[in-house]
Amino acid sequence: MNQTHILSWILFTPVIGAIVLLFVPREWDNAQRVVGNVFGMLGLVVSLPLIWRFQIGTPGYQFRETYDWIPSIGAHYSLGIDGISFLLVMLTTILGAISILSSWSAIQTRKKEYYILFLLLQTGMLGVFMALDFFLFYLFWEVMLVPMYFLIGVWGSDRRLYAAIKFFLYTLAGSVLMLLAILALYYRAHEVAGAGAAYTFDIPTLLGAVPQFSTALQRLLFWGFFFAFAIKVPMFPFHTWLPDAHTEAPTAGSVILAGVLLKMGTYGFIRFSLPLLPTDAVARQHIINILMVLSIVGIIYGALVCMMQKDMKKLIAYSSVSHLGFCTLGIFALNPHGLSGSVIQQINHGISTGALFLIIGVLYERRHTRLISEFGGLSTPMPNFAAIYLIATLSSLGLPLLNGFIGEFTILSGIFQVNTSWTAWAVVGIVLGAAYLLWLYQRVMFGPVTNPANEHLPDLNMREYATLIPLVLLAFWIGIYPKPLFRVLDAPVRQIVEQVNPNYYNSATAQRWGEKPPVAIVTATAPAKSDSTKAEKPAKLAPAAIIAAASARMVANTAENR
Repeated sequence: MNQTHILSWILFTPVIGAIVLLFVPREWDNAQRVVGNVFGMLGLVVSLPLIWRFQIGTPGYQFRETYDWIPSIGAHYSLGIDGISFLLVMLTTILGAISILSSWSAIQTRKKEYYILFLLLQTGMLGVFMALDFFLFYLFWEVMLVPMYFLIGVWGSDRRLYAAIKFFLYTLAGSVLMLLAILALYYRAHEVAGAGAAYTFDIPTLLGAVPQFSTALQRLLFWGFFFAFAIKVPMFPFHTWLPDAHTEAPTAGSVILAGVLLKMGTYGFIRFSLPLLPTDAVARQHIINILMVLSIVGIIYGALVCMMQKDMKKLIAYSSVSHLGFCTLGIFALNPHGLSGSVIQQINHGISTGALFLIIGVLYERRHTRLISEFGGLSTPMPNFAAIYLIATLSSLGLPLLNGFIGEFTILSGIFQVNTSWTAWAVVGIVLGAAYLLWLYQRVMFGPVTNPANEHLPDLNMREYATLIPLVLLAFWIGIYPKPLFRVLDAPVRQIVEQVNPNYYNSATAQRWGEKPPVAIVTATAPAKSDSTKAEKPAKLAPAAIIAAASARMVANTAENR
């Protein structure tokens, strides 16, 4: 595989699988399953070279690909990843392969369409994490919406159409506001650059021009992007679509929705919302205070609502509102511990909550019910299932030596540097999280088998082991040895902190923790024909000059590519 095009291979391998499925006859059920799973696994296999080719500690984006697309408006096919997007790409390919495998016996109707839509959904999610052009980013953001709508609406449970329409409308409303913000950023950046500069949708270039904008415009741009990302996370009070979508979606849809789709919102906060924070200190602090309060309310509210649920799937759905509150809390701490912990907790949430949804799917395939009252004493007929379920539960509540602990601990240490009261309120959410997760496990797994239908339930089969064991191993690996993740995140996190909180590394807190600023800060990165593996020099130009220079280099690179 050509290293220059490795991201394109990862991005379009699922699309190739969808095209192949178009030519598989509808009556060949097993062939449709096999092709869908083969390309689901290939999507993971082609992403594995990133693990040893990614240059840890290198600032800026790597594996860059930039080609002319719509030159009349300045849109380019531009891909690249840093440490943050690298981890999210790997999470997407892993959970994508596992989710497709979990669908083998769960999907009995319209299998061909199901696998095609799932593979297209995989491409949409990967594109969001790879795109370095706003036009391309928005395209992938919207492309993801259509397959998920049909996965919920066609293969979901009884109220699937209601849940699908609600999911679509919420996401579309946020997307429209984000589109307006992108256009405002696009035109205002061109005005700042001057009449001679070319229009561009290049993400680093446009974000590099934001400090030149007025505080009022910066505030409007921030809130324009905010609603799209807050709905996707989802933050309180934009969360009401999530329980319905989770509950009604098929098992694989719930896994990918919780494991990856929600992370598109937190990724957007890190990649776009942080650089758009107003440079005015008062306006910035006002926004941060609002977001911190919303995050804490979401943590505690989500946990309390979980205590009242009678449906296992809805309980885990509301737990995502609580867990993702920790992620947004860490993001807006604006320090290395908060940001690193947030990204790691996003990975952890995908692993632990994905495993919990798979476990609920196992029970639903056997009993066709998700009501907690229908179960009890399952550890007797299903001992291996009980052991894996316990590990997933302890992982989700943050037991030391499992993945959830290191993410929550790092986030809390970052928040503690900013405000001890926020930390104290967040800890309440951890206690409540342990309560509802352990209470659920106790009601489902312990005690006598009160329902005769549960007396002879079969334990896990080999396919179910294949979907759950990798997540269990990842939970132990991250919990015991998280150093590789912190090393991958070190360079991009330092760059972000230096950009959005430039006084942090000179503060007493940074000195006490022994934190040093990054060696090179990339204010704006011009698109390159191939990936960048060498550290880039700090940009010394003013934002207007940066845009003009980047535009000129873009035109030159485009001509060379053609």
